[in-house]
Amino acid sequence: MSALKKTALTVTAATLLPALAVVPAAADSHDYRAGRKHPNPPASMSSVGGSQLGKAGTQVSLGPGAPVLPQDLSGRSWIVADAESGEVLASHNAHWRLPPASTLKMLFADTVLPRLPKDEIHMVTEAELAGVGEGSSLVGVKEDHTYSVHDLWLGVFLRSGNDAVHVLAEMNGGVPKTVQDMQAHADELQALDTHVVSPDGYDATGQVSSAYDLTLIARSGMQKKDFREYCSTAHSTFPGEQEPGKKRETFEIQNTNRLLTGDDGISPYKGIAGVKNGNTTHAGATFTGVAERNGKVLLVTVMNPDSGESQAVYKEAGRLLDWGFSAAGKVTPVGELVAPRSATPPASNGNEPVNNGAPAKKAVVKESSGGIGIALAITGGALVLLAAGVFLVNRRWPLRRR
Repeated sequence: MSALKKTALTVTAATLLPALAVVPAAADSHDYRAGRKHPNPPASMSSVGGSQLGKAGTQVSLGPGAPVLPQDLSGRSWIVADAESGEVLASHNAHWRLPPASTLKMLFADTVLPRLPKDEIHMVTEAELAGVGEGSSLVGVKEDHTYSVHDLWLGVFLRSGNDAVHVLAEMNGGVPKTVQDMQAHADELQALDTHVVSPDGYDATGQVSSAYDLTLIARSGMQKKDFREYCSTAHSTFPGEQEPGKKRETFEIQNTNRLLTGDDGISPYKGIAGVKNGNTTHAGATFTGVAERNGKVLLVTVMNPDSGESQAVYKEAGRLLDWGFSAAGKVTPVGELVAPRSATPPASNGNEPVNNGAPAKKAVVKESSGGIGIALAITGGALVLLAAGVFLVNRRWPLRRR
């Protein structure tokens, strides 16, 4: 038995799979939230990744033996994709541009993380914390105290700390420069629904992304070892106050991703390995997650469910992952996660999306002598992570660039 399968079997908190139903192969554009009052998606949306992804409503093409989609889905927008091949198994208003909340921190991390050495020590100033929005989620960064870059990234991923984001943004040259860098990186990834205004996802006029884009961004971030480590860490310690003549205090922080840690009535999801959650007044709840079962790696994004169900964003993400693992190989993809611009030939007129929105060729995932089956590191040393419902999952990341 492979290490991958063995590690998957260490967990007992498996979510039940939805009931299976055999249906004929057909494209389903049904709105699974029929009967609910909710805003309508735009009449015209981007077709990056395939024309079907630009259509409103639910897009899925079920083959023989494929399970039907869960009926209890209320997200304004969602997507389920194969993380390795890039095939989109099903979607709902995939390109609807909506406020992303703290899921935008995935783009912040994917952009800035490679630029700052993790062992660099930084003294925080008052000015660096001045721009943190009122009511922001915080990890507890204090001015006139030192933190390593590693500490600050743990604050970003585990506690969604806007204070840590602003300090790292200042270390990157300032918030305006970081916003520009993030926008440029989004454009490189062909995350063309995304418009960045603040680096932390705090509600700001004009700041939007989409389920498609957030999934693209997560897939890019998961190529990076440190990104994988931080987004899969369930618990860690964070530096506290430093009193003169005394040893600096630390305190425990826990990841707010409930599918990773379990809490508030949510059980840890079997095979979960990140990525990021968010919640603001305008965005509602948002979530992007990656999970593995039996060698299949799926990405899911859910934006702004409105069912009224407690912790709906996690429950609906779990249902979609369950469906995706059962449906893999039994559905015709409705689109694909496109490759970055630098990995594909330029468009003929220089203005249109690469391939005019057509699906890119599948990524070829091959093992190399460098050990492409990298274990997804979960930090915490002696922390009893399995007891907290966190799973050490062997990965086939990074994917070979297309």
